[in-house]
Order: sequence, then structure tokens, then C-alpha cells
Amino acid sequence: MTKTIFSKFYIILLVSIIWVFGNVLNAQTLKLNPKTFSMTIFGTSSLHDFQSKVTLASGELVINSSKQAQSLTVEIPVKGIKSNEKLMDNKTYAAFNAEKNPTITFKLTDLGVPEVNGSDIAVTATGNLTMAGTTKKISLKSVGKIVKPGVYQFKGTVVLKMTDYKMTPPSMLFVKVGDVVTLKYDATFEGPAIQ
Repeated sequence: MTKTIFSKFYIILLVSIIWVFGNVLNAQTLKLNPKTFSMTIFGTSSLHDFQSKVTLASGELVINSSKQAQSLTVEIPVKGIKSNEKLMDNKTYAAFNAEKNPTITFKLTDLGVPEVNGSDIAVTATGNLTMAGTTKKISLKSVGKIVKPGVYQFKGTVVLKMTDYKMTPPSMLFVKVGDVVTLKYDATFEGPAIQ
């Protein structure tokens, strides 16, 4: 009796290991293409509206054997955010406390059910966004499409409040930046064609 239970336990364990390794081996990793990536930050101030560009980014999208997103991570160096004004950039880095918090990170926790409309796919990606040392859950509504096998493009817009991340909006002399900013992004992930 004990031998039978022992044997069943090892069979279940062996099947579980094979299943897990099968999924890991079949998972495919797509990398964010930094050359085609674009993100613009739109904001307001007491003087005029402004915009900054994100000039550096990296990321990975892992697709499992069921062709579903297993994980998604995007990292943006704070000092990769650039405007046309050096003073504004320095104030932005200070608001992030860039020396202590040099990276903005998004990590996927849940992917909604995609809605197909012609060649476009609307999807909501929920995940943890970390900025200035504070992490909050956000939802990104994106429109995606398959550019070609192994190349996936996602576009979208998200509105954030700096104070939600314990950031003080930058100010210069008599100019104060508004709390709300809008991020417009266009991200392409590339890798081997998913089988």
C-alpha cells in the first residue's frame, strides 16, 4: 500500500516537472525595439504646456506555449527623459529623485481578454508601475497589431498624477508644473515568429 502511494506521488511529481519544463522550453521572448520605441510626456504649467520625450527604454515580452503573455517588463531610465530645456530636465530628475530612483519600471500582472477589430487588437494590460520609489497598479489600454510574424506593436495613452507617486511637480521661479501628465506610447516587441 505504501509503495503504491509512494509510486503515485513520484509519477505526479514527474508529470508536473515535465509540464513545467515544457512550458518554459516553449516560451518565447520578444525584446522591445529601442529604435522604434517612442513615448511622449505631455504636461501643463502656469506658463505654457510642455512635452518631454523618452529617449531610452528596454523591455521583454514573454509568450508561453499557449501563445499568451506570460510576462511583460518595461524599464525607462529617468535620465532618458528629455525636453528642449535643460533646466526643466534637471527639475524633472529632481522630482523623481533620480540618483536614488534611476529607473521607471512597469511589470505586467494581468492581461485582459483581447478584442479583435479587423487587424487591430484592443487589450488592457494591468500591472505595477514604479516611479520615484513608489509602486502603484495601473491599467494600460493599448491597441496592438502583428506587424509581421514575431513583431508586435502596441500603441496607447495613459494619464498619471505625479502626486500619486509621492512626487512634487517641478517648479521654477514663478512657473509651476501641473500634477497631471499624459503619456503617449508606441512600443514594438520583436523576436522569433511564435509557433
